[in-house]
Amino acid sequence: MKKRFRIKKNEDFQFVFRKGKSFANRQLVIYYLEKPGQDHFRIGLSVGKKIGNAVTRNRIKRYLRQAFQELEDNIKYPHDIVIIARNQTKNMEYEAVKKSLNHLLYKQKLLKNISSK
Repeated sequence: MKKRFRIKKNEDFQFVFRKGKSFANRQLVIYYLEKPGQDHFRIGLSVGKKIGNAVTRNRIKRYLRQAFQELEDNIKYPHDIVIIARNQTKNMEYEAVKKSLNHLLYKQKLLKNISSK
């Protein structure tokens, strides 16, 4: 994922948390905020230490980045999106993480196409 698509600064995360909308399922929580001056979307990932060790947390972040990369053409912009992984993600495979993320984006109308698959 390119650097321009990432949210890295704590103040950017906090701004999305304060001003944005949120939605969740059992595996993931999504916060999103429309940013009219931006010409692309940005994502921030948060996987807490309660999820597991560094290997597990990095695997989850890798899965989420890969899922966003595959969905990038279908995501509406300009939005800042923060994804928080819940404890259940530590036992999930890539396809399940992608399906869960797709479900959240679809429910919040952040995808351009109509289908949820």
